[in-house]
Amino acid sequence: MSGKPILCLDFDGVCHSYDSGWKGATNIPDEYVPGLFEFLEEVTKYFDVQVFSTRSHQEGGVEAMLAWFYDQRKLWRSRGGQSSFDPLTISFPTEKPPALVSLDDRCLLFTGAWPKAEELLAFKPWNKI
Repeated sequence: MSGKPILCLDFDGVCHSYDSGWKGATNIPDEYVPGLFEFLEEVTKYFDVQVFSTRSHQEGGVEAMLAWFYDQRKLWRSRGGQSSFDPLTISFPTEKPPALVSLDDRCLLFTGAWPKAEELLAFKPWNKI
């Protein structure tokens, strides 16, 4: 326990660009969303970052995400990304954590007003607008 508040990041569409769509829990073909590693370098100073996904509870899913992060951070560095060579201090829970805040590409902020079904059906994630 770090004593830091938890920031829950969704994996597909937030960390992983998810351009190819779902290919199975262990098949993660696409690159990182631009800005991911710069963001993580900053927020891990203040938050206990936990990456949660549909993959999290599936066999091999956590290991696949760990390997993806390792490979993608190396790719980011090869493209000029500046960082320490310390491992990222992120974790991969198998159940949704009790986060202070979550970042997810397929969520709406609940403001106390219930949305209409039509609004929900018309929802599009950021990369489909």
